[in-house]
Parts: sequence; structure tokens; C-alpha cells
Amino acid sequence: MEQPRRILVVDDEAGNRELLEIWLTQLGYAVTLADDGPQALQALPAGFDLILLDVMMPGMDGFEVCRHIRSAATPVATPICMVTALDSKAERLRAVECGANDFIGKPVDKTELRIRTAALLATKAAQDALLRYQAELETTVARRTEELRQSLQATEAARQSTFAAYLDTLERLAIAAEFKDEHTATHIRRMSRYSQLLAQRVGLPAADCDLILQASPMHDVGKIGIPDAILRKPGPLDKDEWQIMQQHTTIGARILGGSTSPLLQAAALIARTHHEKWDGSGYPAGLAGEHIPLWGRIVTIADVFDALTTRRPYKEAFSTEKTLALLRAGRGTQFEPRLLDLFLDNLDAAKAIQDQYSD
Repeated sequence: MEQPRRILVVDDEAGNRELLEIWLTQLGYAVTLADDGPQALQALPAGFDLILLDVMMPGMDGFEVCRHIRSAATPVATPICMVTALDSKAERLRAVECGANDFIGKPVDKTELRIRTAALLATKAAQDALLRYQAELETTVARRTEELRQSLQATEAARQSTFAAYLDTLERLAIAAEFKDEHTATHIRRMSRYSQLLAQRVGLPAADCDLILQASPMHDVGKIGIPDAILRKPGPLDKDEWQIMQQHTTIGARILGGSTSPLLQAAALIARTHHEKWDGSGYPAGLAGEHIPLWGRIVTIADVFDALTTRRPYKEAFSTEKTLALLRAGRGTQFEPRLLDLFLDNLDAAKAIQDQYSD
């Protein structure tokens, strides 16, 4: 059942209070009485839909009471109707400045009381409805926002999980190729991190550095198509065998090529170009200088450094001194001088990677 609207009647004359209480009760309202300003202010926390406020009261008059009420931080202002015998324009303007919404003259007319009270209560009801709607809207928006946030989190978690599985699949493909050549997974982890390190020192954007980290492990994926007898031959390859071995670059590029994935596009580029040499004597295309893509030039250094410093079927791991001598011997022929110098300047960081991912 709907609760009756609550009205606070403030008047220092008992007769006026009693008359207004009788009429308002007959109209179906719940009435609270206060005989002065301080008592009215004390009653406010109970909450009212309308305040009928006498102006001429001893001590704190109606204007002051009205100012106190309006100074309170309430979300919806309770309508205030000044009940007064004053009819001058100045007094009415003063009441409006204090925050009054309407006026009823004394002596109070019952019909006027009914009409003005109903109008002010209707305004208050509309304000209350708007406030409830705003609160409900805010609650709905907050709930939908949280649902969207959770949905986006779930989508992002699924995307990350899918991408992690994607990277794991590619890494296992790279490992499969390395196992044919008797390498271990640590080889591709070392050389990929050497590549990332050099990319960072060159000043490539972080996204590109991450991309080369993920793409470079697939540089030798084309070895899947090379016969084991050639891959695992303990001695030097003859001319025909060497030509077959060189095909792993183009095989890898074909395996990885044709994808819309930036990662696979980068991997295909690296697979094709990581055996090109700065002086143009490399394979498969004999590219020279800056015609070799930067990522291919970076991976060349990383791959050779790891090959020199680890055991292979045809050799033992070289010492640091011999490795550095061979790298410097290739400066300007096999390797871009600027990149090689950067790598050698950061040899300590490369050795830390080597230690972390040792076989």
C-alpha cells in the first residue's frame, strides 16, 4: 500500500497549526507539526515531501529557516510553501531568494491550500521519480559496464590463450626442424633472444623486438625438407649436398609464406634471408648490403654466434676468443659492420642469455 505524502507544518501559533493539520489530514496526508524554526530543522532528517512554513515567527523567522533548509546538501529539494500575511513584492522576492517555491496567504483558504499543496507534491513526486530513474539507470549502466568488462576480460584471456597456443605450436615446429639437425630447443631460445637483444640495441620499437623474438625461432624450419643424411653428415658437404642444404631457406619461406599473420610474414622473411651476406655472396638470392632485410641481417649474427659457441655434429663449441675472431673476420663481408659492432658491444648481455639457456 502506498504511503501517504508527508508534510511538515511550521507555525508558532497553535491555532494555525491545528487547523492546517485537520485540513491536510482530511486530504490524506501525514502531518508533522513544529512550533518554531529550530524544532522544524530538528525534524528535517525524518524526510518530508512538502514544508508549509510560516514567515512571521519569533527568534528564527521563516526566511532564516528556509535558508537553513536550502543550505543542506540534499539530492532533491523539498518544496517549501511560505504561509504569510505579507503581500508586498519585496517580501515575496525575499522569500524566493531564500529558496521558497510558492506562497499561501493568511488567513489560509482551504481550497487554495488543496490546490497549491497538490501542485507542489506533484512536482516533488516527479523529482523523486526522476531521481529513482537516474539511480536505476546508473545501476543498470554499472551492471552492464561490469558485464562488458568481464566479457572483454574473458575475450582477452581467450585471445591470449589462443596466441600462446599458436606460439607454442610454432615453437614446436621450429624444435622439430632443429631435432633433425641434432640441435636442442635451447638453441632456438638462445638465438631468438640474441636477435631480440640486437633489435633492441638497434633501437627498433618494442613491438618489433617482440616480433623478432617470436619469429626468429622459425629461421631453419625449412630443414624439415632436407634429408637427414645431409643434415647429420659429420664431415663437409660436397657441392651437390651443399646445394640441397641451401634449399632450406626457400623451403622455410614457402612453409611460412602466404599467411596474413604478421608473425608468420616476419618468420618467412627471416627464413629466406638469414643466410644472405653483406657482400652479396650469400644465398638464396645473393642480396647485398641494405637490400638484405634488417631482420635477416640481425638473425644472421645471432644464428652464427650460437652456431660457433655450441657443439654441432661436425665440430665442438668454439672458445669465446675464437668465436670473436671469426665474427670480426666476417665484418663487412658476412655481417653488416654496424650490427656486428653493436652485438660485440653487448657481448656480456649475450653471454648472460647463453648461460640462462645452456643445454
